[in-house]
Amino acid sequence: MASDRWEPAAFKTRVDEVLHRFVAQEADQFAAIDPLLGPVAEQLEMTVADGKRLRAAFCYWGWRAVGQPDSDALVRAAASMELVHAAAVVHDDLIDDSPLRHGRPTAHIALRGAVRRRPRADAAARSLAMLVGDLLMALAGQLFATSGLPAAYLARARPLWSVMARELIAGECLEILRTGAGPDTTTSLKVIRYKTAKYTVEQPLLIGGALAGAGAQLREGYSAYGLPLGEAFQLRDDLLGLFGDPERTGKADTDDVRGHRPTALLAETWRLAGHEDREQLRGLLGRRSPDADALDTVREVMRRLKAPDRIEDMIGARVREALGALHELDVPAHASSALTTLAQSASDRLS
Repeated sequence: MASDRWEPAAFKTRVDEVLHRFVAQEADQFAAIDPLLGPVAEQLEMTVADGKRLRAAFCYWGWRAVGQPDSDALVRAAASMELVHAAAVVHDDLIDDSPLRHGRPTAHIALRGAVRRRPRADAAARSLAMLVGDLLMALAGQLFATSGLPAAYLARARPLWSVMARELIAGECLEILRTGAGPDTTTSLKVIRYKTAKYTVEQPLLIGGALAGAGAQLREGYSAYGLPLGEAFQLRDDLLGLFGDPERTGKADTDDVRGHRPTALLAETWRLAGHEDREQLRGLLGRRSPDADALDTVREVMRRLKAPDRIEDMIGARVREALGALHELDVPAHASSALTTLAQSASDRLS
């Protein structure tokens, strides 16, 4: 970057270029093993075709806020965070049986075409998608290790990768284990904290900071900023999942209701609901294929109980907490400005 002024579009272009080139090369090598692997290699590339690149941005500014300069090697290291995300998305879509992502069929749906003439084709496609996600996680580590940053810098940050993976997988496991259980806001917040919040904001910041040699006080500040902001990000996602425009989100708006997922939105609705509303919700939640009328009824109950307003309040409180922690940090003005802008981008969005 030519200056310290934060230019999100220019940064996204740089990250996209790294990801597309790296994954295309890996996909070519993968497909070269056998022609049958072509559709799997194609899905590998599709996983990085789109994205906001927020996780890369938080890693980048975790480095820059220490006072380190911009570098292409750092951008490559930061881009590896997006491969972690791509892996998590493939696995999450598989677990939730989500049909769409970015307006396109998810990996386990798209790969049905590659196995349509085989026994148990749907199960085979799901297995292929699982392996795509596994490969993406391995490639994330490879991109990070070959970023071009000094080995000593990488060694400082590498232990955080196991923490990030442990917490991400723990969050996914908790969501599976809690699905269908009685709605509880505290439990829902714990799920999103581990499933999304930590690997979206806090861990990328900490990894960027570790690469740059951040001290203990700054690392604590990163967590104080990153954790509430990551929760705000996922709370916004929960709202968009049911009240967003599918044309903008690129996802089906039936997933949370069909899956009876333990979202904070559902938990707050349940907490606010009386006996009649709960009976009505019991009849609607968890339907295998909820129709438009069922979804509209769920939304109507939620609006009447002001559950979306409650989630908006929770988002606002967490953003304020994050920005308060940021303003306490002793970081360069351009880094503080960029992290403020990123906080708004993460929490106030339409997709």
